Amino acid sequence: MQYDAIIIGGGACGLMCASQAGLLGKNTLLIEGNSRLGAKILISGGGRCNFTNLHTGENNFVGEDSSFVSHALTRWQVEDTVDFFEAGGIYGQEKTLGQLFPKKAKAKDVVAVFENLLKETGQNYLLNTKAIDIHKNGELYTVIAEKDGQESSFIAPKVVLATGGLPIAKLGASDFSLRMARLFGHRIVSTAPALVPLTITGNRSEWYTTLSGISHYCKVSNKRIAFRENILFTHWGLSGPAILQISTYWRPGEEIVLDLLPNSNFKELIAMERENGGRQTVAQLLKPFFSKKLLQALSELLPLEIKVASLGKKQAKEIGNTLHKFTVLPAGDKGYQKAEVMRGGVSTSEINNQTLESKFAKGLYLGGECVDITGWLGGYNFQWAWAAGYVIAQEI
Repeated sequence: MQYDAIIIGGGACGLMCASQAGLLGKNTLLIEGNSRLGAKILISGGGRCNFTNLHTGENNFVGEDSSFVSHALTRWQVEDTVDFFEAGGIYGQEKTLGQLFPKKAKAKDVVAVFENLLKETGQNYLLNTKAIDIHKNGELYTVIAEKDGQESSFIAPKVVLATGGLPIAKLGASDFSLRMARLFGHRIVSTAPALVPLTITGNRSEWYTTLSGISHYCKVSNKRIAFRENILFTHWGLSGPAILQISTYWRPGEEIVLDLLPNSNFKELIAMERENGGRQTVAQLLKPFFSKKLLQALSELLPLEIKVASLGKKQAKEIGNTLHKFTVLPAGDKGYQKAEVMRGGVSTSEINNQTLESKFAKGLYLGGECVDITGWLGGYNFQWAWAAGYVIAQEI
């Protein structure tokens, strides 16, 4: 069969691309290695799928050139995502920080929207089928795919690389798009796990272990950026939204700083308590801001049982510095198996930002996670994937 395009990868970008192409009357073949479409969509948000973020902009993305996303995000905006899913019967409900989740539906219903569109528009897709190679002969591409040990060839004038990144190997994650892009002359920006928990080793690791399961609202920062969200102590280090966010900007050997008291000033709290006589201990003063377990752990590091009236300037400064500038030197991260996404990928300098077509290979398009664009936690990566899929569909 002659296809207008072959789309490799049935995730967010690939599904949007095939669906939009179908709505335009085009004929595509979608090749997916898993037994179901949208494998990563199905597990996102604990099966609830945070499908976009109301505050999406280029500043919510990381890459050598994060402004690369601007054109796609302009052509397919958050409002377009909302309208698209509402047309499929899914209505959004805003949670924290602009995160939009289905109000009554689940992640499987998000995938069903695409499945229905593929069926309605007559798009073809193959499951349990892995693309293993791509060749270009003149104006046409040949995609070699394998299923149950049998190889097949498919031909089309255009190919879309939308296989995602390296996280979660059990979902079929591979470096296929990166290898194929390199084959066609593209540079690959160094890849690494992103939106990933960080590990702590050494003398203080036991201290973190005792706090495993405790969540605490923090301001987490490094020299480049800061995030205000919850952190989660674990038996191997730190996780939670704020840690996942900062991990995209963290590099091995760098420290991160936790402000454990982000909405108050310890110096001011001490001054107010002294005006009232200073009869409370520092621990009692801090009790409204910390869980019992975290406060107890901090007491092992700081003189919190002393009464405020008896607290010297040096002690007060030490406590204040620790609470507001708790320094952490992560040993590493939990790797791709625990990462939400991949950082790095195909260099955006070699992709046309208007069309997402390769500058080196006419008819080759790249979108989603395999490109050197990484969104923040909270629906941003989905919005980029939907936008990229839409833009490519207009071109193929």
